[in-house]
Amino acid sequence: MSRPPLPPFTAETAAQKVRLAEDAWNGRDPEAVSRAYTPDSRWRNRATFLTGRAEIVAFLSRKWERELQYRLIKELWAFTADRIAVRFAYEWQDAAGAWFRSYGNENWRFDADGLMAERHASINDLSITEAERLFRWPQGRRPDGHASLTELGL
Repeated sequence: MSRPPLPPFTAETAAQKVRLAEDAWNGRDPEAVSRAYTPDSRWRNRATFLTGRAEIVAFLSRKWERELQYRLIKELWAFTADRIAVRFAYEWQDAAGAWFRSYGNENWRFDADGLMAERHASINDLSITEAERLFRWPQGRRPDGHASLTELGL
């Protein structure tokens, strides 16, 4: 199974890969998201370590049950032939109605078929008020005209 764009990455194809990942995560479909990873993909997400698509699906299912109104922006930070580094921010609401913005960085390594073999994520959460929210598009894909992290000053 091939998942273009494929390595080796250029600035253009790395940015495309980042946007495709953002779009998939904003879709909040754990099964669909898991197909972008190798069957034995290894993750570190905060202090959680995962291996394989089944663990990824279970993790994302729990995440999106807890993180309501999830909206994410990813931005390319750096790339090499088969690696991409991104920075990101996402906003979400908990079951009690409190809002948060989570900031982080991810390091990705891809196989020759364009599947992500490794994902290492460091994430910090900030409590925000509803008025401080910046990600206000309808649930799903971020509109093309919406400001990037850099344009938002994040």
